[in-house]
Amino acid sequence: MKNTTWLPSLTVLALAACGSSTPSPQIPEGTTLKVALLETTDLHQNVRSYDYYALKDDPTFGLERTSTLISGARQENPNNVLLDDGDNIQGTLLGDYQAVASPVPCNSTMGIHKVMNALKFDGGGVGNHEFNYGLGFLSQITNTNFGITGITAPNNCGAPSYPVVLANVVNATTQAPIFNPYSIIPKKFSATAPDGTTLSVTLNVGIMGFVPPQILDWDQQNLAGKVAVNGVVESANKYVPEMRSKGADLIVALSHGGLDAAQYSPKMENGSLYLSTTGIDALMLGHSHLAFPLPKEAPANPAKPFVIDATLANLPGVDTVKGLVNGIPAVMAESWGKRLGIIQMVLKYQGGKWVIQKDQTNVEARGLKYVDGINPVAADPAITALIDPEHQATIAYATQSLGATTDFEMQTYFAMLGDSSALQIVNQAQIDYVKNFIANSKDATLASYKSIPVISCAAPFKAGRNGLSDFTDVAPKASSAAPVTLQVRDPGNLYLYGNNTVQAVKIKGSDLKKWLETTASQFTQINPSSTADQNLLTEVFPVYNYDVFYATGNALQYTIDVRNPVNSRIASLTYLGKPVADTDDFIVATNNYRASGGGGFPGIDGSKTIISSPDANQAVVSKYISTLKTVTKKNNGSDRSWSFVKFPTAGAVYLNSAPGKTSLAPSNVISEGSTPDAKGRVRYGIDLSK
Repeated sequence: MKNTTWLPSLTVLALAACGSSTPSPQIPEGTTLKVALLETTDLHQNVRSYDYYALKDDPTFGLERTSTLISGARQENPNNVLLDDGDNIQGTLLGDYQAVASPVPCNSTMGIHKVMNALKFDGGGVGNHEFNYGLGFLSQITNTNFGITGITAPNNCGAPSYPVVLANVVNATTQAPIFNPYSIIPKKFSATAPDGTTLSVTLNVGIMGFVPPQILDWDQQNLAGKVAVNGVVESANKYVPEMRSKGADLIVALSHGGLDAAQYSPKMENGSLYLSTTGIDALMLGHSHLAFPLPKEAPANPAKPFVIDATLANLPGVDTVKGLVNGIPAVMAESWGKRLGIIQMVLKYQGGKWVIQKDQTNVEARGLKYVDGINPVAADPAITALIDPEHQATIAYATQSLGATTDFEMQTYFAMLGDSSALQIVNQAQIDYVKNFIANSKDATLASYKSIPVISCAAPFKAGRNGLSDFTDVAPKASSAAPVTLQVRDPGNLYLYGNNTVQAVKIKGSDLKKWLETTASQFTQINPSSTADQNLLTEVFPVYNYDVFYATGNALQYTIDVRNPVNSRIASLTYLGKPVADTDDFIVATNNYRASGGGGFPGIDGSKTIISSPDANQAVVSKYISTLKTVTKKNNGSDRSWSFVKFPTAGAVYLNSAPGKTSLAPSNVISEGSTPDAKGRVRYGIDLSK
């Protein structure tokens, strides 16, 4: 997108659709047109099939492999439109390298955009993570003038060569959309006349984008006072009629949000269910990192067929097999390039316009293993070569020494069972930072807080949600003798989100209990007398909301009783050996996402924030480790602040994690399964009486 000054969207779109809004008289009545809409979403800078934290190839994801799916889908469907649903610039060290460590200059194009340009994307939306590096950077890499005071207008910077659209984010001052809210793309396609002859037609494909309103909380430090966010339905209702009046034959909503059947609100994070009723023709979903509809390829293990994610099942108006939301075809291509969304449609020219033949629509979320269910498709060598300079530079950056060593493996394979090996060092770094911040502050109010205990919370951001590559594993040792030198990549593995900044909130003991209860809702309610297998985890709870609390010297202790229903599971909570009273004061070191209300924790909504630091949590962890020089299991990875209330169960209780990790498991893990699930994880049996 090369608009260096923002133009009113209607002028731009009127020009784009000029001469195409009047039906062509050459199209015979009854002419048919087969079209495929292709989707990528939540790529998160996974261009190569490579884990920059583990420094190894991983064929289970990567845009270089999605490219192979795209080529195949284009061969099957010569009339196609390739679209992206957002969250593509952030998520791996490749993104951090190009945005923070060595920011891409104006005269260059960000690596992932360079690849997407080569793949000839037709259009794209914007995800919440596009805002992580700030509006200035986003303005530059998309070559878009947001018209916001203090944000320098870019001048012909490297950017996507396709239109980027976003309908529900506006300039807080002028109320003008910061991106073009929609675009109408004229596509030349081959159609079939009633007599069987082939003719060339122009189909005007309209696209508009949507992002969760929660960006104002999640990236408050970047967006406060600069932008406002409108509801997705309100925005769609405003622009769909305009798009039709400008000649859009087909309207596709690029909704960076999932499906939620709760009552509609303009503040909904996942309002896509309601977008389906606004007059659109197709719905592309994202943000939830799920596959929709139910995958059609053969599963690797026939005894374990694919099942739709529980959050998508049994929603009113949602057909998880056909991929329909209130009759509108919809697709979500999971994340990280693991799938390609495909919506195949047949249109018939009737009464001077193209009419969708709904009974001939087919929707597929095609995976990398769609051929045989076992082997992923090969990477596209052209994409591999194209991104290689950025790839090699990122590896060089990732492997720089951090100036510290460790004698133990920091991992999250069993973080949901209380293992703190990858979390304690993060909590220690945050406590150290907040204590020093208060001690050195010249603010009288902050100075008065010096006697209040400082505790911290940190989440296991990578705990298997996205498969085997989605675990933290820092410094695995080939030998138990020598310590391992830590590298630049390691703090990013311990603390995934480089955009989060340190904040602190002042709360009461009653707030802490509610916070812990919300965290404990991660677990299913275990029935001790049931003889059926019971999964300890809900599997749909985002692990980045599973806060593990810690105090220096392991002074904070709490227990979780998973026999009890949600909001009644914290059985005990003590500080320095004494029960925490509702009136006790605590200062909690956390991040801007949580402090401002991210995750919906009761009472944690920004009103209790006492420190809003500009320093990134990841950088604070990095500096703390570098200062320590030596990180040891004894001092930095062996404390455990919580445990389960112990009780026997009649049947098996299990947790899914990576295979072959029994040696790292806590004592209540009693067995390891051998049959992987769809994400490659195996069952570990848990004895809750231990």
